[in-house]
Amino acid sequence: QPKLVGFLANDDPAAKKYAEWTAKTCAETGCGFELRKVDKQDLEEKITEANEDKAVNGIMVYYPVFGGKQDAYLQNCVSELKDVEGLCHKFVHNVYHNVRFMDEEETMKCIIPCTPLAIVKILEYIGVYNTVITYGNRLYGRTITVVNRSEIVGRPLAAMLANDGAKVFSVDVNGIQVFTRGDGIKLKAHKVEDIDTTLEQVVAQSDVVITGVPSPNYKLPTKLLRDGVVAINFSSSKNFEDDVKTKASIFVPSVGKVTVAMLERNLLRLTDYQNDIREKPAKSG
Repeated sequence: QPKLVGFLANDDPAAKKYAEWTAKTCAETGCGFELRKVDKQDLEEKITEANEDKAVNGIMVYYPVFGGKQDAYLQNCVSELKDVEGLCHKFVHNVYHNVRFMDEEETMKCIIPCTPLAIVKILEYIGVYNTVITYGNRLYGRTITVVNRSEIVGRPLAAMLANDGAKVFSVDVNGIQVFTRGDGIKLKAHKVEDIDTTLEQVVAQSDVVITGVPSPNYKLPTKLLRDGVVAINFSSSKNFEDDVKTKASIFVPSVGKVTVAMLERNLLRLTDYQNDIREKPAKSG
C-alpha cells in the first residue's frame, strides 16, 4: 500500500479542506495517508526525516507556510522521488522547458503539479484538446486566459497550456503576460512576453477562462465572457458571478476532487519508480 504523508504547518482554511479531501479520497481508494501537524520552525527537519523513511512513498506540504522564498526553499527540501506535488526545482524546470521525462532513458515521466495537471485533465475530458493533432500541439489555435500567476498553479499551468500549443493570457495584479509557442507548431517550449492590454480585452478573445483568485471579493464579470466559453474556477472562493452559465457552455466551479486524484496518480507513479530503483541492483547482480 503506497503511503502519503502530508505536512500541515498553517491555519489556512483552504489547506485544511484540501487535507480533509486527501484523507477521504485515500481512504476510499486504499492509499495510506498520514497528516502530520507540525510547527513551521520544525518543518524542514520533519521533511528530511520523511525523505529518509522507506515506509513513506510520497510527501506533500500544505502551502503557504512562510510565503515567498522560504516556501520555495521548502519545496526543494522534498526528495524528487517523493515529491507528489511536483514542486521541486527539477520538476518545475522541466514543466517550463517542456521536458517530459526525469531520466535520459525516458522510462520515468516527470511529476506535474497536481492542480495544473487536474485542469489539463478536465480540459482533455471536455474536449478542449484536439485529439486529431499530434501530442504536444493539441491546443493549437486555442486562446485561454488564466487569472492567477502563482508559482504553485497559475504560472506552471500557463506554461503547460502554451507548450501544448495554446495562446495563454496570464493575468495577475502586476499586469498581463502572454505565453505562446512562438511561430507555428515547431517550437519545443513556450515563450513569455509582457503585453499592454486589459482583462476585458483578453477575456473577450478567450475560448477558455480559468480563475484562481484567493479572495471572496473577486468576481469576474459574466458580461466580459464570450458566448460558449469554458469557465473553470480553481480558487476555494467563487470567482465567477452566479449567472456565469448564461454565457458559459461548460462551467467547472471547483477542481479539488480531481486535484486529489492527480495527487494519487503522482503517488502511484513515484511508488513504482522507488520500487524499480530498489530492484535494479538485484537485477544487475
